[in-house]
Amino acid sequence: MSVKKELEQRSGAQCELCKSAEQLQQYLVPPKSEEHSENFIICCTNCFEQIEDRDKMQADHWRGLSESMWSEVDAVKVVAWRMLNRLKEQAWALDLLQMFYMEPGTEQWARNWDELKDEQALEHLDTNGALLSQGDQVVLIKDLNVKGAGFTAKRGTAVRNISLVHDNAECIEGKVNGQQIVILTKYVKKSG
Repeated sequence: MSVKKELEQRSGAQCELCKSAEQLQQYLVPPKSEEHSENFIICCTNCFEQIEDRDKMQADHWRGLSESMWSEVDAVKVVAWRMLNRLKEQAWALDLLQMFYMEPGTEQWARNWDELKDEQALEHLDTNGALLSQGDQVVLIKDLNVKGAGFTAKRGTAVRNISLVHDNAECIEGKVNGQQIVILTKYVKKSG
């Protein structure tokens, strides 16, 4: 029996997340790669698009997770947990997360991918598009007025051992004139 047939049989031919029966497709839950039905869910196109693209998230669509989070299928639990985490600023999603239970191995599957994806999603690039990494050295390409510190960081100033701002790909941190400051990546050039 094909994976899709197994999934349709397991789910009763409906989305395992929102119960829709329209436009179903199989989704291999990352980072799993083996073509076994226990690594897949079957979901509607609407759920799939929102799983893949955070910009398409519609919070109310996911209220059905209050039922699907109790699935006996680990892959369904993993996706439900990930989506609830994306929505945790919603009070109802946070309430569901506080009740959520997964076996430790399943929880590890859920957590590892989101952390990895978040790290991969944010790429800090300098003015020329070069990838910046933690600890790199950069040079300022423009005079920068440092707000609150009362000085101007001059063009050509080397900033050593930079730190990446993990939730903003357009910012790094570094020391200039002995002060730790935030610098926009578009004003630096990687050196060394």
